[in-house]
Amino acid sequence: QVHLVESGGGLVQAGGSLRLSCAASGRIVSTYNMAWFRQAPGKERQFVALISWPDDATYYSVSVEGRFTISRDIAKSAVYLQMNSLKPEDTAVYYCAVDPTTSTARYWGQGTQVTVSS
Repeated sequence: QVHLVESGGGLVQAGGSLRLSCAASGRIVSTYNMAWFRQAPGKERQFVALISWPDDATYYSVSVEGRFTISRDIAKSAVYLQMNSLKPEDTAVYYCAVDPTTSTARYWGQGTQVTVSS
């Protein structure tokens, strides 16, 4: 059974930074593409960032490119999302995803809330 546990969310002022973590069970992180999605209130879940396996190529949505960085640590079986220069429009529940497509994934984490105040 796959377990994904996100952490690192919270309340931050605009312009601040947060680092999200996704701890994964087994060898998930060293087997699949991993991604972060987010869902704001009243909106559909949207793609944020992806790191591909095995080449670690990274891809970002236009709205976060240049501000967010996705990375993985195989030894810790974890994926991270470093978020800098946060904006109020980044406020959402952030989800870790395994082997994603444009809008779905093989597995999802439970989500972590990020709130950016203006």
